[in-house]
Amino acid sequence: MMKFASVLALALGLASPAFAADPVEGIWKTEVDDGAYAHVAMTPCGDKLCGTIHRTFNASGEYESPNKGKVMVINMVPQGGGKYAGKVWRPSNDKIYTGKMELQGDALKLSGCIAGGLLCSAQDWQRVQ
Repeated sequence: MMKFASVLALALGLASPAFAADPVEGIWKTEVDDGAYAHVAMTPCGDKLCGTIHRTFNASGEYESPNKGKVMVINMVPQGGGKYAGKVWRPSNDKIYTGKMELQGDALKLSGCIAGGLLCSAQDWQRVQ
């Protein structure tokens, strides 16, 4: 029985990195775009990461946007070194772009590109939680 417990403990110890939360998981505040900003919840979606609009704000404060609950960051795959690649949706023009993210502490630089990455627009998001 002692041998089984040792093997089980070793197996769980080796498996724990697979269960570890990705450092980008959490709630992030976007920059203002078209007069509004959002809190985006970054969570696993299968073996990738996705960001869902959790709360929305404008100059008057929090409001009920029709975009709440929609996925804004789509299927981001870790590339190593705090970098991710996937897609991003921009609510203000309802377009999906080739996306990249780079995590630097409590800041997340998100960019959306067209034309094979020749034209990009970026935002710096701040961790809320």
